[in-house]
Order: sequence, then structure tokens, then C-alpha cells
Amino acid sequence: MNKILYMFVLVAAVSSCASSYNVQGSSSISALDGSKLYLKALKDNEVKNIDSCDVVHGEFHFAGLLDTVRMANLFMGDESIMPVVLEEGEITIKIDNASQSVGGTPLNDSLYKFIDKHNQLSNRMNELSHRQSQMLLDGIDEQVIDERLSAEANAIAAEEDELVTKFVVNNFDNVLGPGVFMMITSQYRFPVLTPQIEDIMSKATEKFKNDPYVKDYYKTAQENEARMNGMDEAAKPQPDVTMPQSTPSLTNVPEQK
Repeated sequence: MNKILYMFVLVAAVSSCASSYNVQGSSSISALDGSKLYLKALKDNEVKNIDSCDVVHGEFHFAGLLDTVRMANLFMGDESIMPVVLEEGEITIKIDNASQSVGGTPLNDSLYKFIDKHNQLSNRMNELSHRQSQMLLDGIDEQVIDERLSAEANAIAAEEDELVTKFVVNNFDNVLGPGVFMMITSQYRFPVLTPQIEDIMSKATEKFKNDPYVKDYYKTAQENEARMNGMDEAAKPQPDVTMPQSTPSLTNVPEQK
């Protein structure tokens, strides 16, 4: 009897030490009703299922034990919908026709505040093409238009680089740094070294450098750079086999309204 009681106490103690995640989701999109949603994350260089649930009357729920805080993605089938940080606390996901958002916990709040700022810059960049059309209709000389809008586009691009770099640097030692680094590098066909990536890596902490994705990406990018610089004329840039194709890039992360 004492042994059985001891085992119950031990299990309770272990359970109390383990953290857990709890995700409450809602959707106003009727087409989602009856659909199965998945939480997936990169593990051992592969995108793997963590949890799944059904959407019932616009509501869905994920919950489970958490061995470590991690960046995951919400999927419907093979389509990645949005990133979400699995951490302890009450995580809320809202999905409608206008926007998708995650909040309720510190890292998710920080991530989506950043995504909102990034989307604002993307909207400003997209607006330039509309302005170009309007300026042409107003009879403004094309060279004047190109000079003016190119200057604005360069300024917005510089703001975007600064926003992304600062966010990654400020989050080197939690999951947001490597997670956003993965999102910005997923736009490339194969790992490359850009001035922004070189800047980030020059400031990186050891923990960030040793993140499996970051470490593999940077190593492959350096090898590709060497090939393209003529050290191996016959070799072509190598694809990053660890880069999950379903990871959303910052160019297609849903906008918050």
C-alpha cells in the first residue's frame, strides 16, 4: 500500500514539474468547420506532427505537455497557415477572412507585434505600384517617377532590414530568433549569404549559432558562397535539405487587422 501511494506521489510530483501548452482557437470561416488542424514543428531536420484537433462550430483546442518552448506552425492539411510559439500559458488563436493572430503569452505577443510591423512595411512597399500608376495618369515624367519611387522603395527596404535584424538579434537566445531567421531564409531557393545574414551572424551568440537550423543553413551557405566564388567551378550551390518547404516566409505571413 505504501509503495502504491509513493508511486502516486512521484507521478504527481513529476507532472507538476512539467510545463504544458494550452491553445484555444476560434474561426469565423465556416469552410473550416469539420477540418482537421495540425501543430507541426521542425525536429531532427524534419517537419513533424506535434498535435491535431478538429474544428467544431468554429472552435478548436490543442493541449499537451511541453518538454521545451518551441516555434511551431499551424497547418490545415499540408498548408501552413501561421506560426505559433508553444509555451506555457493560455494561447489564443483567431482566424477570420481578414486576419489571423496569436496572442496571450509573452513570446507570441512579441512575435505578432513584430509581424504586424513587418506587414505595415510590406503594405507600404505594395502601395508604391499603385502610386506609380496614378503618377503616370497624372502625366508625370517616367524618369521622375522612377527616381522618386526608387528612393522610397530603398528607404522601406532599409527599414525592413533593420526591423528584422534587430528582432532576431534581440531574440538570439530564445526560439523567436532562430524561428524568424528560418522565415527570412525560406524565401531563397538555396542557402545564400546576404549582407543582412552576415550582419546577423557577426553578432550572434553561441546559442544562436548552434541552433540546428541556423548552424546547417550558415554552413551550407558558406559552402555555396565558396563555389560561386570559383573555388569549385564544376560544383553548383547545394540545396538546404533541412529547410522545410512549408515554413511561412515573412512575405506571406498573414496580416493582422
